[in-house]
Amino acid sequence: MDVFTLLYDMLHLMVLLSIVISGLMVISMKDLISASIASGACSLLVSLEFFILQAPDVAIAEAGVGAALTTAIFIFAIKGTRRREEH
Repeated sequence: MDVFTLLYDMLHLMVLLSIVISGLMVISMKDLISASIASGACSLLVSLEFFILQAPDVAIAEAGVGAALTTAIFIFAIKGTRRREEH
C-alpha cells in the first residue's frame, strides 16, 4: 500500500465524517438560518465526495442546485417566518 492510496482513503474518511457531522448539526440546530446554512455545507461536502469518486458532472449539479440554490431558497423562505423554532 503506497502513500497516495493511504492519503486517498484518509481523504474519503474525513469527507464522510464531515458529512455526518454537518448532518447532525442540521438536525440539532434550533436557529433555522443556521440549520439551512449547515444543510448547504452538508450538500457541498456531498458534492466534494462526488468529485472524489470521479463524477464531476454530478458534483457540479449537486454544488449548484443542492448547495447554492436550495440554501438560497430556504433563506428567503425563512425570512418571512420566525427564525427560531418554539416549543
